[in-house]
Amino acid sequence: MEILTIEEIAKKTNKSVKTIRRQIAEGSLKASKINNRYRILLSDYKKWYNNYISGNKKESIFDDVDYFNTESKKVNFIDISKKWNIDGWKNKNQRNGLNFIDLFSGAGGLSCGLVMAGYTPIGSVEIMDQAVATYKYNFVDKMGFKENVETRDIREKNVKKDLYDSVKDKDIDLIVGGFPCQGFSMAGNRIVTDKRNTLYLDMLEIVNNLKPKVVVMENVPGLRSMLGGKVEEKIINDFEKIGYKINVTVLNAADYYTPQTRKRVIFIGNRIGVENYHPKPILHPSEYITTKEAIQDLMKKKPNSLFNHIPTKHSDEMQKKLLNVKEGESLYKNYSDSWKKCPWNKPSCTIKENHGGVNIHPKLPRVLTAREMARLQSFPDDFIFQGSKKWQLTQIGNAVPCFLGKAIGLAVEEMIKNDKE
Repeated sequence: MEILTIEEIAKKTNKSVKTIRRQIAEGSLKASKINNRYRILLSDYKKWYNNYISGNKKESIFDDVDYFNTESKKVNFIDISKKWNIDGWKNKNQRNGLNFIDLFSGAGGLSCGLVMAGYTPIGSVEIMDQAVATYKYNFVDKMGFKENVETRDIREKNVKKDLYDSVKDKDIDLIVGGFPCQGFSMAGNRIVTDKRNTLYLDMLEIVNNLKPKVVVMENVPGLRSMLGGKVEEKIINDFEKIGYKINVTVLNAADYYTPQTRKRVIFIGNRIGVENYHPKPILHPSEYITTKEAIQDLMKKKPNSLFNHIPTKHSDEMQKKLLNVKEGESLYKNYSDSWKKCPWNKPSCTIKENHGGVNIHPKLPRVLTAREMARLQSFPDDFIFQGSKKWQLTQIGNAVPCFLGKAIGLAVEEMIKNDKE
């Protein structure tokens, strides 16, 4: 049985060690930790190489189901394609009467998607000032939703109390949130939550207190392999203890009309005794929306700060460098996930802010504008981001694609409907 190290794989593939580590963290490359060092079976390396290096991977959720299936259990996919034309963001008459609270809301990508699916936001919590300003502008000032939006730290008792008081007379349908997952560690054979990062436990506490019908948690796919799968097991067990049956899988935003390959692990749970539904992919990989389809019309659009469309000015030398970068590759070999050029005739690579190292335009000698990034994240054009350009890019890069949120919302609606029948 041949075993490889990270360094050996990096050398074989001409990739950086950091890139290989990231593939392991994301769950793309299966590895085991022996004496505090990762070891990879040759068979697992070959499987990963064929899929991710050679580009033969079918970008569909069904590729992930068998590999990650822990039978927590099976995944129940429901067809939402017939309801996809619903858009509660554009049409108030298409609201479904269901409400939700968004914890760790950011600028509101997941919230926007749920509104598209017909839901009404009644509460949110976010700590980044600029993201809160964006959320308030779009959901309260413009859309007129009645919720108290201000910069809040979910760890503070008074913040939880204010949230509880604001919805005390309401029957909560859904709570969603994407908590940071760095705070898990092992103590002997027991997984524990790091006291320095209790955000997961804060969400658990809020769900237990408000008892929504359904809870949805999203995170990076790498969470599934953290500590040998024990983090996922802990999350499922902790929510089962407070009455929520949980199912989990990885969804690809490109399967739901998002012009971007972006995978997220999605936990869905309920306490109302119905089956948990994840949205069945709508598009076949051959039908995916491309970068070209999403942003080509913006190439000739004049700069407009009110539209979040301000191109970055690069030196002549930098422009030449950017033009010479091949699609799917990075300007800098040591930073494979930043300064990366999006493919033109395929869905975009994952949109990330990366502290200034944003995605390169496939055809123009510059990086993407905030509006172009927002398009690739499936934000509607009337969703306007607040703050300086730097903070706009950060908010967009951190967001859950709106269409992924919409797909999840449509699936959850069927769950709640089953409870009422």
